[in-house]
Amino acid sequence: MIRAEHVTVELDGVTVLDDVSLEVVPGEVLVLVGPNGAGKSTLLGALSGERNPARGSVTVDGRAIGSIPSEELARLRSVLTQDNAVSFPFRVSEVVAMGRSPWARQIEGRNDVAQVIAAMDAADVRHLATRRFTAISGGERARVSLARVLAQQAATVFLDEPTASLDLRHQEEVMRIARRLASEGRAVVVVLHDLSLACAYADRLVLVAAGRVDSIGSPNEIITAERVERVYGLAVDVHEVNGRPVVVPRRNLG
Repeated sequence: MIRAEHVTVELDGVTVLDDVSLEVVPGEVLVLVGPNGAGKSTLLGALSGERNPARGSVTVDGRAIGSIPSEELARLRSVLTQDNAVSFPFRVSEVVAMGRSPWARQIEGRNDVAQVIAAMDAADVRHLATRRFTAISGGERARVSLARVLAQQAATVFLDEPTASLDLRHQEEVMRIARRLASEGRAVVVVLHDLSLACAYADRLVLVAAGRVDSIGSPNEIITAERVERVYGLAVDVHEVNGRPVVVPRRNLG
């Protein structure tokens, strides 16, 4: 379990995350939603140990996340950031294999090849294995980066806007992967902008607004027309499809 208690993050003297407390638990897809600049990615960075809080604490099974050696932390959690850049023209299979580096000199490292192939299959990039990462499309790079994270085989998976550059089918596939990981007993934390997609796959939503947690709960508890309009400043209608909320902006096309 990862627990944040009263976490505050400051950037250039500005408080971008203020007094946030929440838990990340195994077997759950936790989705962070909120307007641009609300602090979602900063919160994900604090929970994953990528960003140090100015105040408050983040612990992994009771251990301060900052005290865990980087190699061990990489075996405990994997992180997909918004930046999918790779400086050198590695082949796709080599980029995915980078996800296995935390397991070097570990008994689990014996399964490196099988894990890389399974990760490429899951992310639908095996057919790109011999291509240069720098020569494929942005959406393909996003899926290769996801495969690298999957190959890492960490107990907790952090995904920052993993569907941003993907087509409709691959957006759904990414979230199905998130659900499968949770069903295997892992904890999955995802930052999404698409509220309907978030509602379709999340066990819990964390609605972040102006650097604070506005509300936490199930999609049906959190996503109401009144709350969305208050936080996003946009009038919407909320419908229910298969028991989950679907958010439709009110549009005046006349």
